Amino acid sequence: MTTKSRNYHIQTFGCQMNKADSERMAGILENMGFQWSEDPNNADLILYNTCTIRDLAEQKVYSYLGRQAKRKQKQPDLTLIVAGCVAQQEGEQLLRRVPELDLVMGPQYANRLEDLLEQVFAGSQVVATDPVQIFEDITKPRRDSEVTAWVNVIYGCNERCTYCVVPSVRGVEQSRTPDAIKAEMIELGKQGYKEITLLGQNIDAYGRDLPGVTETGRHLHTLTDLLYHVHDSEGVERIRFATSHPRYFTERLITACHDLPKVCEHFHIPFQSGDNDILKEMKRGYTIEKYRSIIDKIRNCMPDASITADAIVGFPGETEAQFENTLKVVEDIGFDLLNTAAYSPRPGTPASVWDNQLSEEVKGDRLQRLNHLVSQKAMERSQRYLGRVEEVLVEQVNGKDTTQVMGRTNGNRLTFFAGDIDNLKGKIVKVKINEIRAFSLTGEMVN
Repeated sequence: MTTKSRNYHIQTFGCQMNKADSERMAGILENMGFQWSEDPNNADLILYNTCTIRDLAEQKVYSYLGRQAKRKQKQPDLTLIVAGCVAQQEGEQLLRRVPELDLVMGPQYANRLEDLLEQVFAGSQVVATDPVQIFEDITKPRRDSEVTAWVNVIYGCNERCTYCVVPSVRGVEQSRTPDAIKAEMIELGKQGYKEITLLGQNIDAYGRDLPGVTETGRHLHTLTDLLYHVHDSEGVERIRFATSHPRYFTERLITACHDLPKVCEHFHIPFQSGDNDILKEMKRGYTIEKYRSIIDKIRNCMPDASITADAIVGFPGETEAQFENTLKVVEDIGFDLLNTAAYSPRPGTPASVWDNQLSEEVKGDRLQRLNHLVSQKAMERSQRYLGRVEEVLVEQVNGKDTTQVMGRTNGNRLTFFAGDIDNLKGKIVKVKINEIRAFSLTGEMVN
């Protein structure tokens, strides 16, 4: 279907998976003849790709939606879409709450946007949240970067963490085939993308749903096998992956990351709590001792590896002593970056109805104390870069100082240095680090 020069605007909330989905949906819209508009008020089609992990993100969506719903009363041909996890969770209730909506679609429908819009333009109000078999993705995403790109390798999640709504909104695990993933990476390499991040809600589960096992009973398709399979994708110079789950993390994977030159020495492995009883209540399926042993093995093999993680404070029933166990883990391990959050009860999750919820004051206080320690430890980790020459993949100009460009080290540290973006974009250059901060570095290019 073609449209007369119409504008679209997409606003994305939440995780990397959502960003990847938004890029694919933008690609579909541009293929349909829509043009990107920075200003939602100039757009004929507005899509909110939503996240339900935190209450705050959900409330934001409703406030944006309210504004556009008012606009639609004056401009009935405005198309309003809610996609992603809030859409999946709320379904038809969203239409009751915001009757101006044209389309409510769960994350599994991202690559079916055109079909759904055909129905909308034919006059239907559509809710697409039934579980679907995700068919192989042939959509061409509109990538936000010209240097780095996401590639989904596994959709959904079979875990049942008591705080998390992801399995109920993103469905069961469905792995893409190794050949389909490699074909997409080769295509991206041809288009000039230098770095690919392989994405999965629980990426270590990759391949368990694909057929085939070895004589020893090991699955033929694991994340480790996938890294070996895609490593020689031409044009691609760096490979990352996220998000890992400590329960399924293997020594084979550590060895592969050490042996394969393109795979970055950067591991994102959430631990969520430093206390075993809380981990049990969360149904995480590992102990903090197991988590520490994974980090030890990584650092024995790759002493310089960058380790990042996620942690939650204020989980129902968490005592001060249990929270201090989390602080102890952060103190001992010294993460390069830690994404932190105060526990937020999500509808439909077991923990949301427990009667031992903590007050917002306690949660806020613990979050502040944790964040203070995280910054201290990240600053300590940054020390190792001072005076060193790092290889930096240049991504874009520094928005705050246009004489500088910015990029990332192998370990994913944001790095700024003087340079011309037109000459340097997409290149890996050597940079001598002369200034360090907790989460970023500054240096100068060396020949």
